Amino acid sequence: MRKAFVITTGLLLVAFALQFVFAAVGAFTKPAGGDDSYALHSINGMAVIPLLTILTVVFAALARAPGRVIAMAALPFGLVLLQVLLAALAGGLTDDSGGSTTAGLIIGGLHAVNGIIAVHVVVGVLRAAQKLAQPVPVEQPA
Repeated sequence: MRKAFVITTGLLLVAFALQFVFAAVGAFTKPAGGDDSYALHSINGMAVIPLLTILTVVFAALARAPGRVIAMAALPFGLVLLQVLLAALAGGLTDDSGGSTTAGLIIGGLHAVNGIIAVHVVVGVLRAAQKLAQPVPVEQPA
């Protein structure tokens, strides 16, 4: 189970890295295609990352990780929920012509910062999983 914990956490980190790539794809698509430009970003963020987070928590518990590590493994799920809220708020804060407002841009920036925080959390979980998976040295009798 400890190897499964390491593997799912590694896959979760890859999914978060891809999330930044998919956001860039959406941002640099010309002409801007609206929501379709961010389809990969949405699917990854709303389906793949939550599923991998749940699997990571399950494998952390089955690997008998300390409670702190299990809680840390669950944290990305909450951060994904915050991401959805930040994106909705940023998208909703527009002027009368539908253009961006300063408040919307600031909240949109917080969406990116929250993503960076989530990556750091997953890196911490991966390090804990790798440490947990290391074999315990057996002392030889003298």
